[in-house]
Amino acid sequence: MFIVILGAVLALMHVYLWKRLVKDTTRPGRTRWMLTTALLGLAGLLVAALFLPRAFGPADAGWYAWPGYVWFGVAAYLLLTLLALEPVRLVLRRWARRAPQPWQPDESTELSRRLFLARASAAAAGAASVGLVGFGTATALGPPDVLRVPVRLRNLDPAFRGFRIAVVSDIHLGPLLGRTHTERIVGLINEASPDMVAIVGDVIDGTVAELGSAAAPLRDLAAREGAFFVTGNHEYFVGDTDEWLREMERWGIQPLRNENTLIRRGAAVFNLAGVNDLAGKRDSDGPDFDRALSGISADGPTVLLAHQPVQVEEAAARGVDLQLSGHTHGGQMWPFHYLVRTAQPSLAGLSRVDDTQLYVTRGAGFWGPPVRVGAPPDITVLSLEGVKS
Repeated sequence: MFIVILGAVLALMHVYLWKRLVKDTTRPGRTRWMLTTALLGLAGLLVAALFLPRAFGPADAGWYAWPGYVWFGVAAYLLLTLLALEPVRLVLRRWARRAPQPWQPDESTELSRRLFLARASAAAAGAASVGLVGFGTATALGPPDVLRVPVRLRNLDPAFRGFRIAVVSDIHLGPLLGRTHTERIVGLINEASPDMVAIVGDVIDGTVAELGSAAAPLRDLAAREGAFFVTGNHEYFVGDTDEWLREMERWGIQPLRNENTLIRRGAAVFNLAGVNDLAGKRDSDGPDFDRALSGISADGPTVLLAHQPVQVEEAAARGVDLQLSGHTHGGQMWPFHYLVRTAQPSLAGLSRVDDTQLYVTRGAGFWGPPVRVGAPPDITVLSLEGVKS
């Protein structure tokens, strides 16, 4: 069903772009056919980028995935810009239909004006879209921001004051991002000298055979209390989730599959728990909060790793003190963050649901278009502090 809906949306988008960028800007003839063929070719690259890596693997997909996904970003902003220009176009249609001067032929004058308006709109939309995608691509491919955020927790023992948790999510290794991307992320995390690393899902978009080498630098993460991992929705799209979890363990990263562990500083403790992503339900491997929080200690606060921010509702109902999430990419491409915000309680940063604090990282990678507008990538280092009495 998702594929059918996506296919219909993409088809309608390209029909509209053809109408405004090709049909309205050209007269019938060779130029129109050439532009139509070019648009169909770009649409074909987009379809290939979306679906072929899943069928044939991401290893050799870069040559068509890069232009396909870049066109996805350009097409999305062309659509938005042209729609925004529609009111202006409607107003100016009266000018295009205005009676010509006596020395001007009726039909040629109106046609010339309509072509001028269409071409001016297409040029403005093209310039705006290319500019936004160029800026967004530079942002997406640049180094993630390293954010430092203090978080105050109830019942935190003074021994944990200043305890640093590096939070990273949505690395999205696949046809566009590989081993160099992982190495940069690991380097930034290690430079921050965290006490613990929390990887909150969506690391990969392929199998261990396809992307194991790209993800392998994660074994070099250095933190006194170790690194922990929970699944995101993309971990359930790759076929064998268990294979990736075993690989994580082999690299010294502990998966938390609806379970918890104690983080200790002498006699002081806090609970670290993790739940599976909602996408695991289709494989009978979904989140189980009761199991994940079973037997937690009352002597310290509880920090929960959960990929999707929307899971905070169940966390709050069970008295979790802090939930760490990703998934949203901060919206990734303005103004599409408005759509994401309808499905999630928070896009990025620190917020609160009842007595539970929620921190959402914008993620260190991207999915789909290699574009980030208004949502730069980040790695966050949380510094735990006690609540002042």
